[in-house]
Amino acid sequence: MKVIEYNAIGNPADVLEIKDVPSVAPGEGQVRVKVLATPIHPSNLLQISGQYGTMPTFPAQPGAEGVGQVAEVGAGVSHLQVGQHVLLSGVGGTWREEITGPAQAFIPVPAGDIEQMSMAVINPLTAHLLLKSVQALKEGDWIIQSAANSAVGEYLIQLAAQRGINTINVVRRESLVPQLKSLGATVVLVDGPDLAERAKAATNGADIVYAVDAVGGDTFTRMVQSLAYGSKIACYGVLAMQMPTLDLMAVIFNDIAVKGFWLAKWFETGSAEEKQAAFGEIIPMIAGGKLSSKVDSRFTLDEIKQAVTRAGESNRDGKVILTP
Repeated sequence: MKVIEYNAIGNPADVLEIKDVPSVAPGEGQVRVKVLATPIHPSNLLQISGQYGTMPTFPAQPGAEGVGQVAEVGAGVSHLQVGQHVLLSGVGGTWREEITGPAQAFIPVPAGDIEQMSMAVINPLTAHLLLKSVQALKEGDWIIQSAANSAVGEYLIQLAAQRGINTINVVRRESLVPQLKSLGATVVLVDGPDLAERAKAATNGADIVYAVDAVGGDTFTRMVQSLAYGSKIACYGVLAMQMPTLDLMAVIFNDIAVKGFWLAKWFETGSAEEKQAAFGEIIPMIAGGKLSSKVDSRFTLDEIKQAVTRAGESNRDGKVILTP
């Protein structure tokens, strides 16, 4: 079977290699799963290039989630059957043709769109937790987010709309407005020096009580300045690759709290009950078509260099998917 691997930090298109390795039969308590689809996330590219919160141990095999089909079941496994679809979020190294691992690491999922299900964990779960675990929100509240056309941003728009929460969505291009409006965005604004003033004006006098930022740089600063007294801003990315200037006047005199969010840490610290509850909300919505994300393009493992190049381009429209 084919596996994507790298042995040095660097440009993903330069350091990623395709390796042929033996297929592994499942032992007791294990299953062998055929990978059907696995997405390329910005965090994958950042880790390969050495710009992420953790450093890999070499040889490293990238890929954090996907969906697969059980191909073989080892002794003692009763809750999974051959042919069943499962999530790959509990195993890692998903950019490959097959994965053999502990049966309990694979989460069974209902029938549904394979590509949408392959993206069912990282981005929708991040959006779900950003809306539920950082700031208490109620119907009618106003929030603001950057990178609104990202996968997390689009999931957040859909989830907020379902809960009656108003969203101000910050983007870089006017052409993105109709697309986000169709998902349920309340307001879409193109970023600029006067963002805070335009955001406040868009609510007709209502307070903006929460901000979600994945960009950093000047965008973060402007979003802080748009918030009402006692609000929070949650940061889950630095897409601009520029550190923001923290407006201490706003933090001190407007009591703004800055909160970081990293899904990997939530997986480490969250209780089994919290994880079960989160998956119990997200998976049925994706399977039922109530939550979705755009797919820009699809590549095979043999096309990995083209795939990661496309995934890193700013003009892509949706997620890049590997289809082994």
